Amino acid sequence: MSSEIFALDPLVLFTIIAMASGTYLTRIAGLVLTKFVTFSGRTEAALQAVPPAILMSVVAPAALATGAAETAAAAITAIAALRLPMLAAIALGVLSVVFLRMALTAF
Repeated sequence: MSSEIFALDPLVLFTIIAMASGTYLTRIAGLVLTKFVTFSGRTEAALQAVPPAILMSVVAPAALATGAAETAAAAITAIAALRLPMLAAIALGVLSVVFLRMALTAF
């Protein structure tokens, strides 16, 4: 093996470290700043809705473009997420897509 394969340009290394530091500081700043801010009920409710919204925005395009089993499982998961904890809703979604795929391939 050539040592050129493992060579790293100093500018590339600096860029990687700078971007990682910027990402880390942005995330930490959010956590630190929220300790000094008091949120109203509506703001708190909006912040609590962000993780499920991001999850659905990532999952929905793939679920709607792949097939009937995935679309039905996404709907089941969304309905379950209204009543169940997030982890339970995701587990139910995974199980439903497995069983729906098996059921649809049996026909």
